[in-house]
Order: sequence, then C-alpha cells, then structure tokens
Amino acid sequence: MRKLFGTDGVRGTANTHPMTAEMALRIGAAVGRYFRRDASGVHRVVIGKDTRLSGYMLESALTAGLTSTGMNVLLLGPVPTPAVGLMTRSMRADLGVMISASHNPAEDNGIKFFGPDGFKLSDQAEIEIEALIEEGVHPAQAQNIGRAKRVDDARFRYGERVKSSLPRDLRLDGLKVVVDCANGAAHRAAPEILWELGADVIPVGIAPDGLNINRGCGSTHPQTAAEQVVAHGAHVGIALDGDADRVIVIDETGTPADGDQLMALLAARWAAEGQLKGGALVATVMSNLGLERYLAGQGIGLERTAVGDRYVVERMREGGFNLGGEQSGHIVMSDFATTGDGLMAGLHFLAEMVRSGQPASALARQFAPVPQLLKNVRYAAGQAPLEMAPVQRAIAEAEVALKGSGRLLIRKSGTEPLIRVMAECEDEALLTLTVDSVVEAVADAVSAPA
Repeated sequence: MRKLFGTDGVRGTANTHPMTAEMALRIGAAVGRYFRRDASGVHRVVIGKDTRLSGYMLESALTAGLTSTGMNVLLLGPVPTPAVGLMTRSMRADLGVMISASHNPAEDNGIKFFGPDGFKLSDQAEIEIEALIEEGVHPAQAQNIGRAKRVDDARFRYGERVKSSLPRDLRLDGLKVVVDCANGAAHRAAPEILWELGADVIPVGIAPDGLNINRGCGSTHPQTAAEQVVAHGAHVGIALDGDADRVIVIDETGTPADGDQLMALLAARWAAEGQLKGGALVATVMSNLGLERYLAGQGIGLERTAVGDRYVVERMREGGFNLGGEQSGHIVMSDFATTGDGLMAGLHFLAEMVRSGQPASALARQFAPVPQLLKNVRYAAGQAPLEMAPVQRAIAEAEVALKGSGRLLIRKSGTEPLIRVMAECEDEALLTLTVDSVVEAVADAVSAPA
C-alpha cells in the first residue's frame, strides 16, 4: 500500500509534512535514483510548477535531491501540467516533475511525476519509490553530480502542441472568449494561444502573486468567469484550474457545463467521424448516470474507472481508447496529450462551435443529468470512519433505499482528508435523505471521542 502518494502524486500543506523542503529533497533523491539505474549516459529530468509561493522552495529542494543522484535538471518555470508530460517525452528526459496542488488553495502544494513516456507513474512505481524514500539512497560520486539549467521556451513549445491538435485551417475569428486562468500556471499561455487563433480574448485570473491561485476564480469558482461572460456579452467562457489540466465551459448565458457534458459532445462527434477508438469513452465512477444513458443511446460504450485521471489514462492505454476524463473537467485526448489538458479541451469545444455554427448553450447541454448530490466530511489524521460499524450500517441502509432507483458512492479523497459521499437518484427527496444519513453517521464517527 502507498503511504505517501495519493490519487495524484504527493500533496499536502506547504512546510508541513510531507510538503517540506527536507522531504522534497529526499523525494528528489529517491526518484532520481529510481530513474537513473545505471551510471552511463546522460540522465535528465524536466521540472515545471504552477504559481504558488512554495513552488520556489520545493523546486530548489527537488533540484538538489535530483542532481545529488546525477540527474541533469531542466527547469521549465510556470507551465501547465500537460506541458510537463509533453516536454518529458519531447526532450527525451528520464523523468518529468510537476510541482502543483492543482485546484487546491495556495497554502497547499504537491509533486506529480511523469515517466519517460510522458505518462503518470503506476501505483507499483510509486510503491517502489516510497521504499527508496524510506531507505535513503547513496548519492552520486562528486564528478557525477548533475547540473541544472533553465528552459526559456517551454510555454511556447506547449502552445504549438496545443494548437496542432486542431485542424490547421481552423480559426476563432469573431468569437469573444473569456478565459479564467485561476492565477495559475496558464496565466500567460492560455490568453496567448487563444489570441494567436484569432479570438477576441477577455482574460481573468492572470495576476498571480503566489497566494491567490484558485482564490475565487478558475474551474472551482466558475461564477467569476460566468459573470465576465455575461458582462462582456461573450460567446463562451473557459475556466481552468491552477495547473490547467481541467476545464469548465461557460455558455453565453453564464451557465457552466462540467466535464461530463464536454465528454459527451466530443465522444458523439468523434464517433460520428469514425475517430473514437474502441467505440467507448473512459470516465470515472463519479460521472453522471445521465452521461452513461446518453452514450448508450448513441451506440457508445462507457468504461468506468477509479477516481483520478491517471486511472482513466491507464484504462485508455490498456483498451486502446483515445478519449476519457472526469466530471471535474479533466479531459484526456490521448492522440494529442498524455494527461488531462483543460486548455486543449476548451479549444476543441470552441472548434465545435465554429464547425457547427451553434451557440455554446446548445453544445454544452448534451444530456439531462440525473440529480446528483455530493457532500464531504473532513476527518483527522489516524481516523478511519469508514471502518466503523455505525457508518457501515448507514451505508448499507442507504444502498437498500436506493436500490433500483439510483446509486451510492462513498470514497476517501486521494488529495485531501475528506470522506466524499455521493449519490444519484431521480427522486431528489430520497437523494437528499440517503446522502444526509451517511454524512451524519460519518460526522458522528469523526467527532466521537477516541
């Protein structure tokens, strides 16, 4: 079992275990040793980051750990997470590292890893790296210590790759687009790319100060972009998260559409054009039942995975599928990228607007979602509320109540100390009743004296 790695790398509050400089140093040394298994040849790693203040600290510590094992480090600076996957592969690196806590607040940070193929690491690789972290590794000999170098054009390389995923003759002339960059990693790249494609760009969340990433903006706060869409009479809005690997689309009325709606649109279009490999979409257990029904009506299958875009990607690679994602807005188009890319997915939505001539409101509502309710309960370190008998009884009773009319999903968050309670049901009264009953049981278990 992994102890340090969660759903998407290592994550926590900055300057608190495991997001300390000391731990980042140890992680860097361990992952450097893991990917530098022989002393011959040149070994390199690319490191990107978002705009969090703690990124400077973690970048320096990781660089020290990696160079101590003989890795040459290429520092990309602030770039979207998908840019790291791209650059790892294009620069023939042994390893890619992204310093980001994605949609989390500025006080958090995280470290994500990509293998030499540009894809996120497997559970088994993370288990082996954790063992090296615990055991410690021998540093390289003095003459074999690695070097560090800044790469100045990473943002531009990424931009060219994103634009190349669209038809070469496609332009966005005449489209007024609000893009909310969450004061994060895409605060320069996203407006530039949209402008280069001809859009009239209204940028939001492009003034990072190290502390305002995701604060009241971005995909977790789509109302900010929605207000700007309505205020400026824009045709569409694109709200990214802090590391730009997820997107929420806002239509011209200011109504947001989640990843399920975007996946439905792309899957149906690709299937009609014979481009949907494997005849199915890959999504997680969180995706709405309405998406599953819609796809079935189009003759398209739905493959469900555990929560986490890397599990989506793993299933896509296993089954030969080329489209997948999450309700939260991670959209993976493996013909063009190795991980979720919010900006690329947003551009493909804009491309469909241009191709079809339809407004965003028509394209962003592909199906009527089944009513879905999600509530979170925070727990403390060392607690295991899902293992307690009263909680298990409440879950069993809720499952019986929903049987035949909906579904219940209970899980621990892989990025925060939260128990997530989600249910779907056409009967909204029953939906609320069942979710609240489980939430109450979990909350009682968490607050009970030890």
